[in-house]
Amino acid sequence: MNSIRNFFKTFLLVELVKGLMVTGRYFFARKITVQFPEEKTPISPRFRGLHAQRRYANGEERCIACKLCEAVCPAMAISIESEQREDGTRRTSRYDIDLTKCIFCGFCEEACPVDAIVETHIFEYHGEKRGDLYYTKPMLLAIGDKYEAEIAANKAADAKYR
Repeated sequence: MNSIRNFFKTFLLVELVKGLMVTGRYFFARKITVQFPEEKTPISPRFRGLHAQRRYANGEERCIACKLCEAVCPAMAISIESEQREDGTRRTSRYDIDLTKCIFCGFCEEACPVDAIVETHIFEYHGEKRGDLYYTKPMLLAIGDKYEAEIAANKAADAKYR
């Protein structure tokens, strides 16, 4: 009896019909594909994208060269050199992030005691050669200056979770 049932299942292509039913169900369902450059999906408030360095309201850079971000970076993508100023404070003379090494874990942002380094919501950037993804201190400060309002708003929205 079992062999007869298997014969009819094979002869009538039952598995093929079941597969086509699944295909038909998804064929007529609502499409979820997004046409990326024209349409954008919502981004999480905690999204970690391109790095930026922030300044205080008076224009002074926030980084105090504590090098915690460099120490905590698991990919060793951050390199910092510091020097002392005339007033005795320490500031960075060189701050580089190699985005080809960076894994965008956010540890640098969490470790920073003065919120100097942040990860923005910018994800549409590219480099045509390796050196294009090597961000220096002036480049990071320029990104921070350009997107400071957005960065401050994202920090304020995320403050209740910190």
